[in-house]
Amino acid sequence: MDQNELILLKRWFADYCASFSLPTEVDQRNIVIKQEHTNQVCLNALRIAEDLGLDQEMTRLSEAIALCHDVGRFSQYEQYKTFDDSISVNHAVLGTQVLLEHNVLRSMRKHDQDIIVRSVTLHNVFTLPGGLDEQSLLFSRLIRDADKLDILRVVIEYFQQDKGSRAEAVALGLPDRPGEYSPAVLACLVRGEMAKKEALTTLNDFKLLQLAWLYDLNFTCSLRMVVERDYIRRLADMLPRNQEIAGAIETVRCYVDEASRNGSSPFPAR
Repeated sequence: MDQNELILLKRWFADYCASFSLPTEVDQRNIVIKQEHTNQVCLNALRIAEDLGLDQEMTRLSEAIALCHDVGRFSQYEQYKTFDDSISVNHAVLGTQVLLEHNVLRSMRKHDQDIIVRSVTLHNVFTLPGGLDEQSLLFSRLIRDADKLDILRVVIEYFQQDKGSRAEAVALGLPDRPGEYSPAVLACLVRGEMAKKEALTTLNDFKLLQLAWLYDLNFTCSLRMVVERDYIRRLADMLPRNQEIAGAIETVRCYVDEASRNGSSPFPAR
């Protein structure tokens, strides 16, 4: 992928975002937060690509995938007023449809087009399918890490804001029941497994889900960013304070600390 192709893609994305002007401040806030999220995911992707020592073409491709990964979110929210795929539409599939309908990848090599479409389609699946070629696996893992890292930021900032300032679609409409959480979601954290969104019943479960995502990060660089940004403590401060939750959080903390120091992720840093 060359620099001019990336510049044209960035221009298209900016124009596409600007085309969404929703009638209420609340709705527009949810659109803006997704545009800001995309910008931050691009920065995360560039940092991971640099840490892995990817060449310029592959680094530009990483940024292009990050730019496109959530392009389906805008029309999803415009039509359904939610970011919850389970009650609307799969935003990743919708995103690939947007890219193909707008023909924005037409100037690129077919190889690059295929990588972008495949990575966007797979960025939100629970687990990646087997049988992916080496480059598809690399770029899919890269965008999944870059995306998760910024969703952690978005979620933490959401809970730090006054309720009247929040982009409410972030929390998927889950009820706020202080002190309540699902034992099943907490058990995933203790076992070192990701939790599924279908198991969430409260906002505390949503916070636990973010912590469980840390087990699915693929790169040592990603784990280091978790430590640098203090995500575990910041989420822990928002959860009920009891021995059960404290023990689960310590399990996650030990895993991240060790993996970020020892390079035990599948694609360790240089």
